[in-house]
Amino acid sequence: MEDADWVVVSRPAERDLWEPSFVGDEPSKPLEVRFDGPAKHWTDAVPVGNGRLGAMVWGGVQSETLNLNEDTLWTGIPGNYTNPDAPKALSEVRKLVDDGQYAEATAAAVKLSDNPSDVYQLLGDIKLEFDSSHAAYREETYQRVLDLDTATAKVKYSVGEVEFTREHFASNPDQVIVTRISGSKSGSLSFTVFLDCKLHHHSYVKGNNQIIMEGSCPGKRIPPKVNGNDNPKGIQFSAILNLQISDGVGSIHILDDKKLKVEGSDWVVMLLVASSSFDGPFTKPSDSKRDPTSESLRTLNSIKNLSYNVLYTRHLDDYQNLFHRVSLQLSKSSKRVRKNEYLKMKELFSCATSLYVGSSGDESVSTAKRVKSFQTDEDPSLVELLFQYGRYLLISCSRPGTQVANLQGIWNNDIEPAWDGAPHLNINLQMNYWPSLPCNLRECQEPLFDYISSLSVNGSKTAQVNYEANGWVVHQVSDIWAKTSPDRGQAVWALWPMGGAWLCTHLWEHYTYTMDKGFLENKAYPLLEGCALFLLDWLIEGQGGYLETNPSTSPEHTFIAPDGKSASVSYSSTMDMAIIREVFADFVSAAEVLGKSDDDLIERVRKAQARLYPTKIARDGSIMEWAQDFEDPEVHHRHLSHLFGLFPGHTITVEKTPDLCKAADYTLYKRGEDGPGWSTIWKTALWARLRDSGQAYKMVKHLFNLVDPDREGDFEGGLYSNLFTAHPPFQIDANFGFSAAVAEMLVQSTMKELYLLPALPRDKWANGCVKGLKARGGVTVNICWSEGDLDEVGIWPMNQHSIARLHYRGITVAVKLLPGKVYTFNSRLRCVKACPLM
Repeated sequence: MEDADWVVVSRPAERDLWEPSFVGDEPSKPLEVRFDGPAKHWTDAVPVGNGRLGAMVWGGVQSETLNLNEDTLWTGIPGNYTNPDAPKALSEVRKLVDDGQYAEATAAAVKLSDNPSDVYQLLGDIKLEFDSSHAAYREETYQRVLDLDTATAKVKYSVGEVEFTREHFASNPDQVIVTRISGSKSGSLSFTVFLDCKLHHHSYVKGNNQIIMEGSCPGKRIPPKVNGNDNPKGIQFSAILNLQISDGVGSIHILDDKKLKVEGSDWVVMLLVASSSFDGPFTKPSDSKRDPTSESLRTLNSIKNLSYNVLYTRHLDDYQNLFHRVSLQLSKSSKRVRKNEYLKMKELFSCATSLYVGSSGDESVSTAKRVKSFQTDEDPSLVELLFQYGRYLLISCSRPGTQVANLQGIWNNDIEPAWDGAPHLNINLQMNYWPSLPCNLRECQEPLFDYISSLSVNGSKTAQVNYEANGWVVHQVSDIWAKTSPDRGQAVWALWPMGGAWLCTHLWEHYTYTMDKGFLENKAYPLLEGCALFLLDWLIEGQGGYLETNPSTSPEHTFIAPDGKSASVSYSSTMDMAIIREVFADFVSAAEVLGKSDDDLIERVRKAQARLYPTKIARDGSIMEWAQDFEDPEVHHRHLSHLFGLFPGHTITVEKTPDLCKAADYTLYKRGEDGPGWSTIWKTALWARLRDSGQAYKMVKHLFNLVDPDREGDFEGGLYSNLFTAHPPFQIDANFGFSAAVAEMLVQSTMKELYLLPALPRDKWANGCVKGLKARGGVTVNICWSEGDLDEVGIWPMNQHSIARLHYRGITVAVKLLPGKVYTFNSRLRCVKACPLM
């Protein structure tokens, strides 16, 4: 729209909820990640995915590359994650800790370590080669964009008077990556295409329009240099590329039995399907009955006669059903708004009316340039874009039935990716799923629950053999085989048996947001029960009548022991206790919901709760990271482990533990602002929980630092040009965490309390509207604010056990909400409207 003073009124789609009106000084920019040229690095490429299959689109002109991924391609085979020598080593370490010999205990704890995880692999590449005329493309016509609204990557450029267009998307309903290439002049499209891969593979042409590539992942993490009996059969895979060209125009020829050449066509549609022999974490690839090529052919045959438009429509319906659940609009001021007209519009239109502002502005500016300028212009629409980008990525890499999102989601171009691309369970995997509930993507969390179930199977063996304990345990790093034993190497990272326990908190959180009692009873409770059993056995009698964990570490951090030596192993780290406290509380609450509160195990847990070592405040006023007030040699350490109870936990709160919150505030101040991307985002969420909008926003702003891949070692945190978040190198966790942290700034909740705009940076996002966020208690929340003050809020309760109180800037109102209605409250939290659901 040319005139930002006017708003457009429309009736929402049937699946949409009521959306409060929005007013701002500038219309939001389109939800697009834009580039001003082809990719020069992998982190310049555009990610698309359907949960299982992924691609990175480089957008080259004379030659194009699509890096391909399939989420089950890993090295290795199922492993034995037990160590019969561990009990003896554990006894030795515990005695050293009891004797205060922490450095010696740290050295001895290496005996508890195990083998490393296996490694996430890649599927291969689609390679396109155009004729030499494309080298002379007109640079001013080049466009490359990722449209988040349609989950489509688009490339457009002109050669002479001919405009060439490429569109790429990954369809979840049809399990295919689709590419359409066209030229504006009939018969202008000619190119060669083939499949390639860095892994062991071979490819061949079938018929005159298909390329089949078959390959295998290494059966060992580091395959032997010579073949032999010690080289087990790894996961097998297949990819099939099918070409369709315009009727009656153009032809396809076979080159070298491996390539296809398209000549003189109007358009080409390419379908890429893929499959593997992976048959679950407990089946050896050599025992798998799955035939990847046959499965890929079946998938292809089921869709190859569908038109591009049909495939696109099916993709769009599936994707937008998830993506359109949440909208966010932010602006700095509303000086240009005709306020009286805006208020009349609000009065005129009912709950079912949607007001939105059209898009405008310079759409040619690359997203990288916008990131560069953020430190000066603080463009709120870039925050909107990164918020929705996190939701886009989660939809694209984690769907029901897929593997859990790993350290890079599903996108990887290396046979030796950073940190093996493996799920890390001491923050990274958990952060991947932080946005799934508040950002209205509950289905995307299902792979995590399937993964926890697999971990519990292997984890029960690890618990029994390594620790002579009941229940199940998981350590810091895992993989597709559900590895549960410690990592290799030093105790500072390898010795951490709290990974499974932290994951279990996601089970109860899922219930609090969805109120799905069936999920709680059938999925969550048995896993929580097994976790609680292990924790009860892991806890031992300590000094002062407390139950303690020994050995204990604070993830990846060392301390200076009283004897002046560096160490990482002691007892009862604050994070250990916070996670155990959280799991026990969740387990007891779940038992109460399910009517199991008189169970003997519940009674054991209740007694243990009262004896857990409490969170302590250090001499300097910060939260103690360890049970003793050890000297910290790295006060700016990247982990915030000892603040788990504040976020994502719930045992430190502004309302109930103000002294601990004051100490947490100082702890964050001590830690500083610098750190990798995920650390920056964890700090954002922590500041939000403390209701400190200024500090939370400062961390948001801190993330907007453009990373140069050629010298990424000079950076800490930041964003690449495609908005992937950097450690560096690339880790996807901060992309997901950003969406969750922004949601936390706008809405916080318990099962009965709803806090509105608790950490809103009023001067930076003075006006805005968010629609579709979820809160605990099973409610959907829509909020509109102007000039930094609440304007109106809409609440849709899903059941009769919904929230009981609303809170906003010192105002608290008791409410009784019934399912089946949308309630509208004004700035004083007075209910002004209750509309039946459409």
